[in-house]
Amino acid sequence: MSFIELAKNRYSVRKFSNRPIEKEKLDTILAVGNLAPTAKNMQPQRIYVLQSDGAMAELDSLTPCRYGANTVLLFTYNVDEEWQNPFENNIRSGVQDVSIVATHIMLAAKEQGLDTCWCDYFPNSKLEDAFYLPKNEKAVLLMPIGYADASAKPSQFHNSKKDIDQIVKYL
Repeated sequence: MSFIELAKNRYSVRKFSNRPIEKEKLDTILAVGNLAPTAKNMQPQRIYVLQSDGAMAELDSLTPCRYGANTVLLFTYNVDEEWQNPFENNIRSGVQDVSIVATHIMLAAKEQGLDTCWCDYFPNSKLEDAFYLPKNEKAVLLMPIGYADASAKPSQFHNSKKDIDQIVKYL
């Protein structure tokens, strides 16, 4: 499958089957995340692989967005390791770096025949406390990952795209 086909076919899955992810596939996907570029290659991202019954119960108490997945990736960044723009105060790379890594993982998952959903509908500080994250780490997103349930389908908004001229400007 070409990259453009992969990008077109990928959608946010909101119903997962119980089929477990093969360790080899998950390892490959996580390795792709490790290849993702970050600002000055500082790599402030952290990825927590949540799979235990306790982790799933904790997630379910904080968000409805697990969608039945048996594996959820929690993406954070270390504030002490993120790049800081020397020209502007408070311009930092942590969220951007995590987003780049998560996008690589999302697309690598699709290439491996797995599906994902990018979720940020959760109380960040409560999640950080629930999973005993170090104080210098900030949660950015959760990503349920696995095999889509046979009844899963793209949302009604999946194919709704603005015209390219509305989003691209040549100066």
